[in-house]
Amino acid sequence: MTRTPIWKAIADSLRHDILNQHYNPGDKLPTEAALAAKYGVNRHTVRHGLKALAEEGLVHPRRGAGVFVAMTPTDYPLGRRVRFHQNLAAAGRVPAKDILALETRSGNARECEALALDEGTAVHVYEGLSLADGQPIALFRSVFPAERFPHLLDNLNETRSVTEALRRGGVADYTRATTRLNAKLATATQALHLRLAEGDPILRSIGTNIDAKGVPVEFGRTWFSGDRVTLTVNNL
Repeated sequence: MTRTPIWKAIADSLRHDILNQHYNPGDKLPTEAALAAKYGVNRHTVRHGLKALAEEGLVHPRRGAGVFVAMTPTDYPLGRRVRFHQNLAAAGRVPAKDILALETRSGNARECEALALDEGTAVHVYEGLSLADGQPIALFRSVFPAERFPHLLDNLNETRSVTEALRRGGVADYTRATTRLNAKLATATQALHLRLAEGDPILRSIGTNIDAKGVPVEFGRTWFSGDRVTLTVNNL
């Protein structure tokens, strides 16, 4: 009788655990050393089994971080109206945001140019982490003219919604005026927040939103985890 190779038995066992949700999308699997001890084999045999699962698309390794259960990338539309909660809800995901920083400071040259302000004018800055189903998918930094929206930071702290905070500031609707996309490599800090390895690919979006009169109200940068988000472009 032909015996099943040990590496295949390990892959079958892990596959069973993943399909039965013992490990969920985005979860980190035990280390090679822990799996080797569990199955009573050497790490090379474990590595062979993990490679087979990676080839199936069930898991993916992150350099220096470990092996993670693959997530189905979240479709994230970019168009005239970019709304985080609506986008994720439409994709069947549960949206959430963690606030990393809320501050008022002088705007730098790039921020003030985008917001049509004099250089050094006060701006509000909102930095945070966007999550889908509890997994981090993007880091963001949004900048707003402070004089026009004096209570914006309080409203963001309360609602964690740019749309609602701007509505309370008198902006009933806003649209995307410009969007630029480029590929980057994750810095150490970005990798920490996004649960990636330093140097992993990320996508950066730079955009400016305007009110109904065409006046800039938000200048934002977002860094998306390359393997968790599919950016789609809607017709403008």
